[in-house]
Amino acid sequence: MTTAGAPVSSGARRIGRALRPTVKALPEHARAHNRSMVLATLFHDGNSSRADIARSTGLTRVTVSDLVSDLIAEGLVTELGVKVEGKVGKPATLVGLDAKAFEIVALDLTDDSELVGAVLTMHGELVTRRTAPLEGRRGDDVVELLVALAADLVDAAASPVLGVGIASPGVIDQDGRVVQAPNLGWYDLPLATLLTERLGVPVHVANDANTRALGEFTYGEAAGSGSMVVTIGQGVGAGIVVDGALVVGKHHAAGEIGHVTVLDDESAQEPGACACGRRGCLETVLSVPALRARVAGLDPQDSDAALASVGRLLGIALAPVVSALDLGEILLSGPRELLDGPLLEAALDAVRARTMPVIGQGLTLRMGSLDEDGVLTGAAVLVLSGQLGVT
Repeated sequence: MTTAGAPVSSGARRIGRALRPTVKALPEHARAHNRSMVLATLFHDGNSSRADIARSTGLTRVTVSDLVSDLIAEGLVTELGVKVEGKVGKPATLVGLDAKAFEIVALDLTDDSELVGAVLTMHGELVTRRTAPLEGRRGDDVVELLVALAADLVDAAASPVLGVGIASPGVIDQDGRVVQAPNLGWYDLPLATLLTERLGVPVHVANDANTRALGEFTYGEAAGSGSMVVTIGQGVGAGIVVDGALVVGKHHAAGEIGHVTVLDDESAQEPGACACGRRGCLETVLSVPALRARVAGLDPQDSDAALASVGRLLGIALAPVVSALDLGEILLSGPRELLDGPLLEAALDAVRARTMPVIGQGLTLRMGSLDEDGVLTGAAVLVLSGQLGVT
């Protein structure tokens, strides 16, 4: 029903660089960079006049008018009538991002029992949601199931599809290649390239914790100066945004705190071996299955104590990262009934006890602001960033 009709920006930025361009660029990069600045201004500030955009971006009015004309021709921006002001002279014409011009397909691969997909608007509003049971599939069988679900969603979209965003567990490089995702049986898989060829639309792939962080940054309440979003589900991972950029790391594995050892050899015997093959990893006590097993059958008081003990271990793992990056906030994403209470409070106390007062006392540790579909909205941000340079 729909096909990819949106232009792929020649200056599309890869995740890991500055997410929201705010200054002028070198001449050879200027047009694509400035185009992203105009789109980002309209995305975040809403309907504006060309003069407003020029003031916000620092670009000349001539440059803004030229870029806006191109964006109108592409169908991304539309004129909305005059701006009502009590000033003398010709009234300015408002322009705005046409949120209905394109839709985005997003997929969340983090559940161990099913693939979750959705069609979303460019403002992150969910239009259609569908699932596909995994039923024990691994490797190439999961790829085929993913292609079928994505194609179904592309067909279900009411507007041309800007692109497909995929949030996958595992280590993902900046080209959308899955370096390793053991739970899915994927190793060295060029997933973005493969699906782009199969679907005929641009596809962007990133780690699920990083995608959740992008969703909180763009559609939620996370600050871009120094935030970590810790995703707690079947595993444990984190996405980190510092100074407006997603921290990726040399091996594309930044945020893999689930495999930090927090228990010594003797204590580590209790939770058993981690999926990585070692004992004592944070994931063995903080994953949702581990938390549920820990509190099963306990009365409320003992359950609170058990959750607090895990919270202290989380705080021990977080403290060095908070200190090294001078983070201002940590958001937890996962079951609120397990995380929001003794576990969260104990984690914050542990971080503050192990960091300088100037860092620890100013730290905020809270639950994320997005709902259970936060990873899907983050996957939509992958498309906005990759295709339009907007986050």
